[in-house]
This record gives sequence, structure tokens and C-alpha cells, in this order.
Amino acid sequence: MLLELNIKDFAIIDSLHLRLNRQFNVFTGETGAGKSIIIDAVNALLGGKIGAEFVRAGCERATVEGIFSIEALPPVIDETAEVLAHTNSSTPVNLIEAIEQAETTRQHRTADTESADALIALASLLHEYDIDPEDGTLILSRDIFRSGRTVARINGRALSQHVLQQVASWLVDIHGQSEHMTLLRPDQHINFLDRYAEVLPLRDELSNKVNEWRNARKTLQSLLQNEREQEQRAEFLRFEIDEIERAELHVGEIEELEEERKVLSNAERLRELCSLIYGALQGSDLGDGDFTASLDQLRGAQRDLSELSRLDASMEELNETLAEAIYQLEDVATTVSSYQSDIEDNPARLTEIEDRLDLIAKLKRKYGASIEEILQRVEQDRAELDTIVNRDELVQKLQREDGIYRKDIGKLADTLSQRRREAAQTLAVAMEEQLNDLNMRRARFQVEMIQVPDENGVPSTVNGEPLQHYACDNTGIDHVQFLIAPNPGEPFKPLTKIASGGETSRLMLALKTILAGADATPTLIFDEIDSGISGRSGQVVGEKLWQLTLNHQVICVTHLPQIAAFADTHYNVNKQIIDNRTMTIVNELRPEQRMREISHIMGGNVTEFSIKSAEEMLARSEMWKENWKRNVLQSRHNHKQQYNQQIV
Repeated sequence: MLLELNIKDFAIIDSLHLRLNRQFNVFTGETGAGKSIIIDAVNALLGGKIGAEFVRAGCERATVEGIFSIEALPPVIDETAEVLAHTNSSTPVNLIEAIEQAETTRQHRTADTESADALIALASLLHEYDIDPEDGTLILSRDIFRSGRTVARINGRALSQHVLQQVASWLVDIHGQSEHMTLLRPDQHINFLDRYAEVLPLRDELSNKVNEWRNARKTLQSLLQNEREQEQRAEFLRFEIDEIERAELHVGEIEELEEERKVLSNAERLRELCSLIYGALQGSDLGDGDFTASLDQLRGAQRDLSELSRLDASMEELNETLAEAIYQLEDVATTVSSYQSDIEDNPARLTEIEDRLDLIAKLKRKYGASIEEILQRVEQDRAELDTIVNRDELVQKLQREDGIYRKDIGKLADTLSQRRREAAQTLAVAMEEQLNDLNMRRARFQVEMIQVPDENGVPSTVNGEPLQHYACDNTGIDHVQFLIAPNPGEPFKPLTKIASGGETSRLMLALKTILAGADATPTLIFDEIDSGISGRSGQVVGEKLWQLTLNHQVICVTHLPQIAAFADTHYNVNKQIIDNRTMTIVNELRPEQRMREISHIMGGNVTEFSIKSAEEMLARSEMWKENWKRNVLQSRHNHKQQYNQQIV
């Protein structure tokens, strides 16, 4: 969960430090005060696209930092209290045993299992990128520079934006107003349904199989083209292969030829340099000019140094060094003389090299930028030619594989479709229950699933119908669309045609409430998801958001007092002008301040009457939360008793 959030020089935020509650955190304030800027900052922290316009005027960079705990969320409801509350008061209770019993109960809950799986997946991801959490803590940060460049870090280590996004996706999920639009896109409905049905791994398996099938079919269709075209292609490939093979290329040949060409082109200058070097060392005349023999002078010096070393033994090492140097210089002179004698003018060889380099250049223009690429091209040509030559055999093999692929994919698609149909029924019931709570009491919800017959598709027995072939893509054979009948007596119609703005908000909240129960992401952020909702519906939205805190940390930006009343920690966001500069200020509200804030949200003017109304609203919310926790404890106790009876 998100423990702390630090924002500096971001838009109109000068410096902001927040400590967040494990449960329900609510931000309220006037429109334009900067609530959405805080969400923008969090979005940047999670690896979202961000521009230089968010850097505060006069500053070089903006910084957002979040400190996350990646350990399991602490319970909202004290499990020990459950054991103590339902134990015979006349029987002494050992506190350690009570805690152990509570832990056993906790381990049997599905949500905790999913959280454990998510932690394992996150740990695997961190290990992959060599990120070491310190005491179960991750520190994510993002610097946005005025140049537009951004730098992402995890625990102080600079990483790519992609890595930041991958890690952050396991930590926080943001649900904003724009997300309502996904509900109005039928192509996204299948994703909602599959997430609810928990079939994404099965869908991934089917998708991989479909990709393999498409590649095999592409090869098969290529082979089944006009036979004359195939023969022409084979002749063309044979020509390419023959032209490249006749050249007898080898890697590194260009460098070797260019080095040899350089020597042959400069033969006269090489002989001249050899003469100068040999003459300077030996004094003989290998070319024009007289030379003073350097070696003769050195030999004289060596004789004198030899006598010096006989008189003074400490000079013996120096004498040996000079003798070795003379020997090496004599070897240089001999080698230069031998090299000079081997130098010859060879115009024929030079022409041969030029022709060879021209041939290689021609092949490079046609087949690749280097000899390595040309040799790779000929290998590809051989493989393709082999495919054409063995066309009939390969066609039969691919046709057999096509049948196997279609059969295997049909089975996967059939299983996937069946699980979707089962989930669609329970989702429809769950959605209608949620919509009933959200003041759409008589609305009906339905998941439409249709399949398109296609004789070239995959075989399937949809819903017990006779075997038929259906079109299949990476999501399977089903086309999914959500339908709704908001009022009694009306037929089901697509959401896109009849849902109003307020209804869309409530539909999305209902869907998110259902899906969040199976969502292992520890922190959920709702940015004004209450848009279009008011009155009694607002109370229910607050209840549903607070219920999510059983398995999630929830952060919410809202304008509704009914939602704000459910906050465990309430922040006020306001805009102030300090030293002629506009700044966003965020304050955590104390109980009495919170009452005035809710009073202000309710009616604008804070009056004695509005204060009393706010007090009553807060009291109702707290009472509701206590009753809900008590009901959850009772439900768990009953479930545990049934579980123990089954064991007995």
C-alpha cells in the first residue's frame, strides 16, 4: 500500500508531503483547487505519460516520490476479536491460541490467497530487475525536467519507464472519469467479463495457439499460390544462390583485400622508407644518399661501456642493456632489408584486387550491407528454395497441422466460452444487485455472447449445439457486449445507446465494486468516479467504496459529502496565493475541521443547521461501518463453524 506521497514543484504544488491511511482516504476541495493535480502526480509516479508543462514555473524539475509497503495489508477487522467474541466467556482463552485460530481463518480466504499470489508475482518481477526491497518497502520516484526528459527510480536505482510501469501496476490501480468511456466501448466488454471469470491465463494460452496457427496458415497459403509463380520464384532463388556461391565470399575478406591494395599501391614509397631506415641503422647505401651508421656509433659506445663495467662491476647491468638494444636494432635492420627485397610492383594483382572489391560491392548493393548479411541471405534463399522444391510434402504436412491446430483451438475456445457463459450469468445477477443499491432498482443487466459461423474457423459445440465452425481471434470465438434495460418493460439494448452519464457512472462503479473483490492490487484510487451521482446513491457509493477497504487501501477524490463522511482520513485541498504565487495546500482534517468541511460541501455556507446535518451524517457513517464489521465477523464465525462441522 501507499504509505507516503511526496510532491515537489509539480504544477501549482510547491511542496507536499502526505502520510496515507491504510483504509479509506478522501480528498475534497473546491473545483480547481488541485485535487486532480495530485492524481496527475500519482499517475506520473506510476510511469504514465507526463510533459514538461507540469514543471512548476521558475523551476528546473518536478519530483514525485511514493513510499510503498509490499507486505500484506493489515486487517481492517481484528481477527482476534472474532475469536474472542465468539468464545464462551466462562472458558479461559489463551491469546496466542486465539491469534493462531484467527490466522488459520485468514489463510482460508480467497482474497488473501490472491494477495499472496500477487506478492509472489511482484517478488519475481523485482528479482528479474535486481531490485532489492528494504524492509518490505519500495520507494518509487519520477523526476520531470523542463527539457521534457524524465528519470524513473526504484529504491534510488535509475530504471526505464517501462520497468517503472511494470512494478507500479502491481501496486496501484487508478479509476478515473475517463475510464467510464471504456464501458461504452463494446470491444472492451470481453476484457471486463474475462477478468471477472478469471480466465485470462486460459485466454493467453488460446491467444498463443492462435498466433501459431496464423503463422502456419500464412506459410500454407504462400505454398498454395499459383504453381507458375512458385516455379518463377524458385528460378529466381537459384540465380541468387548461384551468384553468391560463385563469388566464394568469406568473412573479413574486404579488410584483407583493402590492406593488400594499400601495400601494392604504395610500393615505391615503401622501398624509399626501407632505404632510409636501413641506411640510418647500418650506414650502407640501399638507395640514394650517404648515411651515418647509427649502429657503428652504438657499437663503439658498447665497447667503451664494456671496459667501464670491467673497472666498475656496478655498470655491468647497463652494459648488458646496451648490448641487447644493439642486437634488437640489428634485427630491425635485417628485417627491413628482407621486407624491401620482397616489395615488387604487381599491376596485375592490383587490378585483380580492384575487380574483386567491385564484385563484392555489387553483391552488397543487391543482397546485404556486409558479407555477413550476404551469407545470411543465401542461407535464407536455400531454405525457401527447399520449401518450394518439397512443396507437395510440406503442403500435406501443414494441412495436417492446420487440422490439429483448429481442433486444439476449438477445444480451448469451447472451454473458454463455457466459463464465460457461466460467469456472465453470475455477473448479471451481481450487477443487478449492485445497481439496485445504486438507486437503479428495477434495471436489468445482461451479457450478450454471439459467435460468427465460419467454415474456415475452428470447430466448437456452443452451448450444447451441434458441432459447427466459428470465426476465432486471439480472444476466442465469442463477441461480448453488455446490455441493459434501465426501466421495466423495455427490451435489452447496448449500453452505448441508452446509458446516460449518471447511469454510466453507476454502472462503472457497480462493475468496479464486483471486480475489485478479485483484484489483488493493494491500492485503488478513484478520481471523481461519483460524477453524475447524488443523494441516496451517494450514500451507497460511500458504503461500497469503504467495503473495498477490507482487501484494499482506497484513495478517493470526491465532491459528495455522503462519500466524504465514510473517510478514515480526510484531506482538504485548497488553493492559496502566497507571495503573489498560487499554491495548492493539502491539510489532514481533525474531527471538528472535518465536520465543517462536510457542512461546507453540503450547502456552501456553514450554518448551525448544516453543522448539525454534517454531524448526523458522520455519525450514521460510523455506525454503518461498525455494523458492517460486526456482520462480517458474524459471517466469518458462521462459515468457520460450518467448516469445522464438515471436518468432524
